Amino acid sequence: MLRKLFRKWRESRNASLQLDAILSAADPQAPLAERNGWLIELAFWIRRDGGLGADADSQEDGAPRRHPEHVRLRYLLQVLERHPDWAARFAQTVRSLLRENDPTGLFCDTGVAQHPGFVSEMVSRLQSRFLPPPPNRSDMAALFALVFVGDEDADWVEAIDDALMARLARVLESGRADGEEAGLARYREALGQTLATSIAVLISQVRATGLSQAIRSRLAGRVEDTPFFRLDEAIQALREDGLRRDDNSFGHRLNYFRALLDGCHAAARQVYEDLEENGVSVEVVFQIERMKVQLSRIELLLAAWVEPGRPGMPAHLVAELIRSTQARRSIAHLAGTSFAQLARKVVERSAETGEHYITRDRREYAELVRAAAGGGLVSVATVYLKFLIYGLHLDKFSEGVLASLNYAGSFLAIHFAHFTLATKQPAMTGPALAHRLDNAGRPEGREIFVDDTVAMIRSNAAAIAGNLAVVFPVALGVQWLAHRLLGANLITPAKAIATIESFSILGPTPLYAAFTGVLLWLSSLFAGWADNWFALHRVHDVMAYHRRLQYVLGARGATRVADSGNATCRASSPTCRWGCCWGWGRRS
Repeated sequence: MLRKLFRKWRESRNASLQLDAILSAADPQAPLAERNGWLIELAFWIRRDGGLGADADSQEDGAPRRHPEHVRLRYLLQVLERHPDWAARFAQTVRSLLRENDPTGLFCDTGVAQHPGFVSEMVSRLQSRFLPPPPNRSDMAALFALVFVGDEDADWVEAIDDALMARLARVLESGRADGEEAGLARYREALGQTLATSIAVLISQVRATGLSQAIRSRLAGRVEDTPFFRLDEAIQALREDGLRRDDNSFGHRLNYFRALLDGCHAAARQVYEDLEENGVSVEVVFQIERMKVQLSRIELLLAAWVEPGRPGMPAHLVAELIRSTQARRSIAHLAGTSFAQLARKVVERSAETGEHYITRDRREYAELVRAAAGGGLVSVATVYLKFLIYGLHLDKFSEGVLASLNYAGSFLAIHFAHFTLATKQPAMTGPALAHRLDNAGRPEGREIFVDDTVAMIRSNAAAIAGNLAVVFPVALGVQWLAHRLLGANLITPAKAIATIESFSILGPTPLYAAFTGVLLWLSSLFAGWADNWFALHRVHDVMAYHRRLQYVLGARGATRVADSGNATCRASSPTCRWGCCWGWGRRS
């Protein structure tokens, strides 16, 4: 029994009724939920796979069959043209749905983020994936979300030609009752008013975003001079002229309104430039991306309102609304548009840091070898402290804390002494090398990429050589001095042998190496995030203009402290994180 129910549940995903049953069920007097469900069932039939016979393909227009949905739509129109009773009930039911379902939400909200923040919007999209809207609401946006669920729905709708659209319009005009013609005329007029109202609603949302503190503070000039401030007055004047459609006045106001929309796009680019310079905020990017979607929707609705009779406009409008409906379901699209700039800035910061680890001449090569030798010297102390901590035989939590402090202190010492560690270099030079791939499509770009690849390999080899050249003799010398002066071994022979035997290419060593690489990569990402955080919150300016610091150190002294403190904090945060993660990872 359960297996049968489960099989029927799986089949119901693409199943639908036969066309004659669907057309017979059309009832313009039925409750709204039943009529909405009827339209949903009809849409499933249009998308359903399977042939319709030769009769369906015998079309007089000779149009190309690029989309199977067009074949089924033509067959539907053929059946309706041959059965006037079905056509009358079909047209009356569709017209009743157009009258009773409010299209304002479809025009204003479909595909536009409805929440002010990224997290709340992501939660809303997660809910909508598993909880679709009910069909008993008089909301055209909800009906769209239930009717157009196919991935290619927007493509086949936009590809509907004018001849097929004209046939569909003729069918929808059939079965008019007495006095309904005036009602249809009122519906067409109401649709134009709804488009104008939807544009005004979107303008209010764009204006609120553009005049918010997060956006306003990143724009130059006075608030009164921004295009956002003048949008409301412009759309109200355009709507008033739109009722009269005086060609001269309406055309002038339309051009002015479109110029303001272009100004809003330019202001959005200006905000992005400010984010590039002063740090990226995911919330600000989210607000700007939402505003850009709203501006694009305004331009789409404006074209449909101003030129309703343009060929292909109805199909294009519906197709764009379908695409927006489906994009509204995508969490990946939301994350991509919100985090793309932040991710790029993080990688760019890592690439800028990685430039310091690539040597291109003998002087830089020698400096890197000396820095690597210093890193090897610090590593010796780190290793002996590690064995000392483990030799205390503490509980794992205490050992993890001490090991993390040991590694973090070691890496901080290497950083502030301007030393280098070979294991850290690939995490920094990798983004710098990847940055070169942007120009790999040109011959000069490929040449630079090859040269930098060779330089990076040489730099890594120099760092490894510098580390090993110091680690082995210094570690041996420390052990010899301890044995001569203290009469004891810092590491017992048994522990040394066990440590050497623990390294095996067939054992867990490759896994530990891979885990170390992941920690290094995460450290580089965290470094980019920390750099962006300090720039976004203007930590340098806060310190440089701090009243008490200026009182104690003077203006120049406070600026020097800000420069030093800002650089130190930016470098220390990822270094400490790397050390703590490595300490806990090694202990676990």
